[in-house]
Amino acid sequence: MAVDTEGPVKITLTPDVARFNLRIRSADLAAVTKVLGIEIPALIEQCNENGTRSALCLGPDEWVLFADSEEASDIEAAFSDIYSDVPHSLTNISDREITIGIDGDRAAEILSVACPRNLDAVDIGTGFRTIFNGVQVVIHRDAVDVFRLDCWRSFFPHVRGLLTIANRELSIGL
Repeated sequence: MAVDTEGPVKITLTPDVARFNLRIRSADLAAVTKVLGIEIPALIEQCNENGTRSALCLGPDEWVLFADSEEASDIEAAFSDIYSDVPHSLTNISDREITIGIDGDRAAEILSVACPRNLDAVDIGTGFRTIFNGVQVVIHRDAVDVFRLDCWRSFFPHVRGLLTIANRELSIGL
């Protein structure tokens, strides 16, 4: 679904996914890697993928996990099975957040209107938590000119509005 196509950058809503916030001790990452089938990254901003699943390290003991929506109950059951041996907090945040795709030659420029981070210095395949005009977001860099921005659904109209204004201003050379 297009959010804005009236500028140099394509801004779209991405399909819904299963999304989990995981809090766990770093020492227990091997058990989670076994359960999910992907290596859980230990370095902040690092993201690892395997098929439809991915894991992004947001902090020293915090990760966000992504998978196809149909996999949510399987993931919850797998984590429930290991809880007695590997204490953790797994919270399904699938309905809380929405993802906006930002794609085009000036994608980093569009995001820079409200993000204090130097996006040109962000490595491809990484992600991080930051602020977008006062809204906490997670930004993923998928390619040189392709980003995803995760924000709470309640902030979507605000974030969409800023992205749309910036995109249209770029199209007229402001």
